[in-house]
Amino acid sequence: MEHPGFFERAGPYTLSEVANAAGAQLADGADPSALIEDVRPLSEAGAAHVSFIDNKKYLPQLDTTAAGACFVIPALASRVPKQTAALVTPQPYHGFARALALFYPGAMQPMVASAGATPIDPTAKLEDGVIIEPGVIVGREAQIGSGTRIAAGAVVGSRVTIGRDCFIGPLATVTHALVGDRVIIHSGVRIGQDGFGFAMGRSGHLKVPQIGRVIIQDDVEIGANTTIDRGALKDTIVGEGTKIDNLCQIGHNVIIGRNSVIVAMCGISGSTELGDFVVMGGQSGTVGHIKIGSGAQVGGASHPTHDVPPGARYFGTPAKPLRETAREQALIRRLAARGKDSYDDGSPESGAG
Repeated sequence: MEHPGFFERAGPYTLSEVANAAGAQLADGADPSALIEDVRPLSEAGAAHVSFIDNKKYLPQLDTTAAGACFVIPALASRVPKQTAALVTPQPYHGFARALALFYPGAMQPMVASAGATPIDPTAKLEDGVIIEPGVIVGREAQIGSGTRIAAGAVVGSRVTIGRDCFIGPLATVTHALVGDRVIIHSGVRIGQDGFGFAMGRSGHLKVPQIGRVIIQDDVEIGANTTIDRGALKDTIVGEGTKIDNLCQIGHNVIIGRNSVIVAMCGISGSTELGDFVVMGGQSGTVGHIKIGSGAQVGGASHPTHDVPPGARYFGTPAKPLRETAREQALIRRLAARGKDSYDDGSPESGAG
């Protein structure tokens, strides 16, 4: 059965109503009475959806989108496909944030458990063999598979599904998530909170509702006090067999492939994609919207700022291929040694002797 979703959607709204709520202008030729039913990314939007573009990287998606409407800056209004109505605004991301709030008014304060309900909501479905320790809260319509243990003080949010033979550690919270089988979530882990999404501006920063989910596939292990944000529009995904250490931050819309290893104190920025069998060393991190190819290794305390090819080994900040970084460091050591020799001549002025 298809999952009912975590957020209730309002609408549909006319294109005119969407434009008014977002503070945008309809381009010439747009039908103000056309109905918009939902929000979608450019690549997934259809005739009844509104989208936006605020990054030149996604211009090819604008050219091919099937969206019914799209927030754009004035300079891009003429580039919008014929079937797409242009919603013109100097700040498309701000407009889209307001459209999200229109369609999903409850996303800013999503429900975790029904107010006044018993700790285990009567609508929750627990298979035989589930172990619930003291202080656990299980929200409305949650589902938990047999052999799973929910440790003391943990929270399983409304409509969350957790597979079989899992362990949810003490004081962990799992919301807006679909969790597979044999998953281990250690103490204090936070899964499914909203991502760090703001439309920045000189007059302040507008919070952008986050309406995606977190998908945790089978045999994943997540270390203590790690956080995994739910997606903004798409899902945050952790592939099967991946192991994540303590104190890591996984941003919204991140996709991690199968059997990857993320060592302690890593930070993976939003919309980054990691392939299969990727290794991220301790205290490493990435900027957003890049791809780390399958089998790649990123050294400890290293920070890629561009795509990393499959199988590559990168090191440093900004991270570069390991051999290149090693040559640069060797050159710096030689130059430093030469400089020391030239100044250390034994005279009082040199500081020696």
